[in-house]
Amino acid sequence: MLDKLKNVEQRFEEINRQLCDPVVMADMENYRKLMQESKRLTPVVEKFRAYNAALAAMEEAKALLDEGGMDKDFHEMVQEEYESSKETLENTLDELKILLLPVDPNDDKNVIVEIRGGAGGDEAALFAHTLFRMYSMYAEARRWKSEILSSNETGLGGFKEVSFMIEGEGAYSRFKFESGVHRVQRVPETESQGRIHPSTVTVAVLPEAQEVDIDIQPADLQIDTFRSSGAGGQHVNTTDSAIRITHLPTGTVVECQDERSQYKNKDKAMKILRSRVLEAEQQKQEALIAGERKSQVGTGDRSERIRTYNYAQGRVSDHRTGLTLYRLEAILDGDLDEIIDALITADTAEKLKAE
Repeated sequence: MLDKLKNVEQRFEEINRQLCDPVVMADMENYRKLMQESKRLTPVVEKFRAYNAALAAMEEAKALLDEGGMDKDFHEMVQEEYESSKETLENTLDELKILLLPVDPNDDKNVIVEIRGGAGGDEAALFAHTLFRMYSMYAEARRWKSEILSSNETGLGGFKEVSFMIEGEGAYSRFKFESGVHRVQRVPETESQGRIHPSTVTVAVLPEAQEVDIDIQPADLQIDTFRSSGAGGQHVNTTDSAIRITHLPTGTVVECQDERSQYKNKDKAMKILRSRVLEAEQQKQEALIAGERKSQVGTGDRSERIRTYNYAQGRVSDHRTGLTLYRLEAILDGDLDEIIDALITADTAEKLKAE
């Protein structure tokens, strides 16, 4: 591991030399890539240098202790320095192991979140809207931008389904554990007897796919236009602004009718399509890897129940980490960091075990 860290430090120093080169600075694309790599390596190099400093201090203290001949006070001071440096060294080594774990290449990407009402009819659709609000408020708290890409609303103000994008650095790293089945236990607004009914909502989180990530040929697309349905006044009945795009090789179909502009609907539909096709390709590749790691935080499968929201008890339970919090209202208002941090910690622990 130490040899690997020395190589990382050498690469870091080489990048910084290149970033000062006027020729490199003139090539904006290359310069941007080097800046990103430098940013990624900085915490590793800083921690490695802290490790080397602690190692040097420990070795110096040990040499003095081995040499002997010190008075009692000085011996105690050197012994204390040795113990402190040794503890720092061990802690820094643990932190370096985490920093050297393979990085998810999608972590810094924007995300597309798709929420669909599952079992429970109108009640599930209403809870789908609640989750949409929760994620939107979480994004707002982190100063990330959110935008609805497509939606299918119900008459009661819920969503049969909604797709939206969240733009912000590290968005995927925070949202990726949200994929799965979310269960709600509450008295439905549509229930007159006051009985608690469980309903489910499925969430899918996709990293935004750029054109460089996945090559979609125009010949592989079937694009249909049709008239929008639902709210929108006379316009929706007179203009074929809604778009349906079918990716013929995979059979993936995306519809978008939220915008009055056919061009805007097509642009949004292509964002969703790219991300869905990329996700399918990545899942196919992962399935081919022998001994695929199964993390305790779940496989990310949309059929896997991951969390329960119990209104009567004001409780939220995440079934992957075992974390239960009795502050439902705050969580539904977007206070998700404690849950997400626990998921990231559990995932890191699993990765360290697999190393």
